[in-house]
Amino acid sequence: MRIVIVDDNPINQMIIGKILEDAGYRKCVTLNSAKALFAYLGMERPGGEYEEGNPDLILMDMMMPEIDGIEACRRLQEVDRLRDIPIIIVTALNDSLKLAEALDMGATDYVTKPINKVELLARIRLALRLRSELHWHKAKERDMSLELALAKQVQETVLSKPLVEENLRIEAVYMPSKMLAGDFYAWHPLGQGRYGVIILDMMGHGISSSLMCMYIASALQGALMRNPDPAEVIKVLNEYMVHLHNKEKWVRYYFTAIYFILDPVNRTIEYVNAGHPPGLIMIDGKELKRLSAGTCAVGFDDPIEVSKGIITYEHHVKMLLFTDGLLELCSADWDTATDTIEANMRDKPDISLEEHIGLLTNAEGMAGSRDDFCMVAIEAGSRCGSRGNGGRT
Repeated sequence: MRIVIVDDNPINQMIIGKILEDAGYRKCVTLNSAKALFAYLGMERPGGEYEEGNPDLILMDMMMPEIDGIEACRRLQEVDRLRDIPIIIVTALNDSLKLAEALDMGATDYVTKPINKVELLARIRLALRLRSELHWHKAKERDMSLELALAKQVQETVLSKPLVEENLRIEAVYMPSKMLAGDFYAWHPLGQGRYGVIILDMMGHGISSSLMCMYIASALQGALMRNPDPAEVIKVLNEYMVHLHNKEKWVRYYFTAIYFILDPVNRTIEYVNAGHPPGLIMIDGKELKRLSAGTCAVGFDDPIEVSKGIITYEHHVKMLLFTDGLLELCSADWDTATDTIEANMRDKPDISLEEHIGLLTNAEGMAGSRDDFCMVAIEAGSRCGSRGNGGRT
């Protein structure tokens, strides 16, 4: 425990030092000016290095030559590594405005002269206790940040990587509002050239939604092995979600999703929309449809009634799927926002996903996104080439 006493009056130095020594604080450093304090803390060295570590507390006189206690507090607050050192102002001034200014500049507390031993020691104990609690919370925050970074890395590994084949291309843009997100997408080969593709938006944000996405990513693998049919997959995922329902706590988890099977050989798309914003599909460069057939959000009902949509094409198909966070970029109304994406898809068929998002960002009535969002583009057929960025952002 190291306490620094900063006072230009030798008598005050002696009195405070004696009080501290009698109370068991034996490692004290006495300095006679703010400049001496800055030098002691290494503020005047190149890079501000300080080998001994920060003191646990500073007791500082208000009135000192050249640099007073208020200015000293202000300068200490400008140095990141010194900002958390508690500072108790020791002053003969009975000026509430000056004392308030000192507190505004970073002082933790104050005592007035003549010094009351009991009061000084009580305020020192309080300042040291608050410092200890602050360090505890900062250590917990560091641990949490490391765990969140690891969780983010794990979450990103379950997102499918861009797929580029001769007649098939799938890619995505993924933008979490926080470090962890409740949006998820994936595509899995089903054999004979077919792919099962899903995009979903889990209720809530952050850690809980991220964990639920990981849970569903695992459940999806099992559902695809049992029966990849879109209606059956949604029913199985609904069973997993209902299983989590805690009736005692009145918590019901749910998510919206679009899941479909793309069959480039037979040129068919079988899909289910489970309460999700309707995806868009351009068929043979002519007909633009919305993927709206399906059911309610997954996890609401048990059992769940599911209807499946089937779309056929001759030569080429292009699809855009997105979560509602993307729609918030231009409007809170799903239909209006989807109209904007649809118009861009029709008028600018070859733009990238990033350009789509840029157009939404610049749209009139932009609300700004406070939610996670992602956008997935799927292109199949003879016109597929190497367009796009080929990566995930």
